[in-house]
Amino acid sequence: MEWFTEGDYWLGRLVFQRGLALLYLVAFLSTVNQFRGLIGERGLLPVPRFVASVPFRRSPSIFHLHYSDRFFAGVAWTGVALSAAIAAGAADSVPLWASMLMWAVLWVLYLSIVNVGQTWYAYMWESLLLEAGFLAIFLGNDDTAPPVLVLFLLRWLLFRLEFGAGLIKLRGDPCWRDLTCLYYHHETQPMPGPLSWFFHHLPKPLHRVETAANHVAQLGAPVLLFAPQPVASVAAGFIVVTQLWLVASGNFAWLNWLAILLAVTAIDGARAAEVLPLPEPPAFAATPGWYEVMVLAVTVLVAVLSYWPVRNMLSRHQVMNFSFNPLHLVNTYGAFGSIDRIRHEVVVEGTDEPEITDDTVWKEYRFRGKPGDVRRLPPQVAPYHLRLDWQMWFAAISPVYAMPWFGAFLVKLLDNDPVVLKLLRGNPFPHSPPTFLRARLYRYRFTDRHGLRRTGTWWQRTLVADYVPPVMKAH
Repeated sequence: MEWFTEGDYWLGRLVFQRGLALLYLVAFLSTVNQFRGLIGERGLLPVPRFVASVPFRRSPSIFHLHYSDRFFAGVAWTGVALSAAIAAGAADSVPLWASMLMWAVLWVLYLSIVNVGQTWYAYMWESLLLEAGFLAIFLGNDDTAPPVLVLFLLRWLLFRLEFGAGLIKLRGDPCWRDLTCLYYHHETQPMPGPLSWFFHHLPKPLHRVETAANHVAQLGAPVLLFAPQPVASVAAGFIVVTQLWLVASGNFAWLNWLAILLAVTAIDGARAAEVLPLPEPPAFAATPGWYEVMVLAVTVLVAVLSYWPVRNMLSRHQVMNFSFNPLHLVNTYGAFGSIDRIRHEVVVEGTDEPEITDDTVWKEYRFRGKPGDVRRLPPQVAPYHLRLDWQMWFAAISPVYAMPWFGAFLVKLLDNDPVVLKLLRGNPFPHSPPTFLRARLYRYRFTDRHGLRRTGTWWQRTLVADYVPPVMKAH
């Protein structure tokens, strides 16, 4: 079928696949470094307990067959090695069927992790990575030109990601409609980055321009992805620019980078070669018949599964970030339908004194990414994902979000559990466990320029209330 492939998009495919493999690598490394404290046998939400209560059909995962921390680590390290190999070009050095198998193994391994990850893996970028990773299986390698249908499915994914987010904003917080949401968002977002303080202090008219540009990027540009070239390439380029702005202004794991990679697949390589010094495309072999059949079948599958996200986008009761099936295929996306005006942070403190008095000295536990020490510039974390730090942001919004795991977290700290303490930046009680712990809720605000020069602090904080009163280890 002559229409089946389009060689002009070979460079976009190359960038997408190598970049996607790198994001898989980051995701697997994030899992290797954090899983024991979060979902390991001694973690806050152990996988064995989860698989004992949730059947395979609801959360398909190889860990329903067997779980041990050593086996889980082996799976995660296999993902690290395989994604690194693909990023280095291994999938383009093997036959087409072997390349597809490599991508399929990556997808199965990460799906298995996400489906037992519970709260810690319930983020939109997990589902987005799985959906993009599934489509990558059928995108081909250097043996064949990029298939048109899979390129279309990648645009359809990017459309749902952006357009769904744009709709949820228009239907949600009125600050999106009056263009004032970014008066607050840079300060109250889940994980501010090193430039967030500066973005927050931009002039308010520029914040309104930011918000308006966001609407164009999420409601206008996605529609133009399906227009003829070069319009689709221009729309994709605009999405790339706005996503880079988000990369600079905050930490959203690999979400923005994956959106950029999806947009790259919509850029016409032939037209780009007219203005950029790009290499010549490789010589492609004829497309195998079995491969064409598989791509057609996947296209039909995505078309059928698209009913649910389309119905959701058209609904006045639109939901954000929801998977309609346990394979995380053809999901609905969206973010920040409402914006917090005030930032709260939960600060966990301990003491090793035998009893609590008015003179008790409390020492603060330091997290790797979330705001704590007012003198610490928020770090650049993304595309890495600090799952505990993100959940602490939700915990500050409401204790309900923390109910499944926060009590267990305090118990682990009272035991000086090394597995959980590894998730933190520092332990104020390195030699013996604390006798008491407490959690306090603070309001955090960025300092102004005068305050930063005078005190050297990026944040100012005000005590709001006790989050958890002092507790001690049960005997």
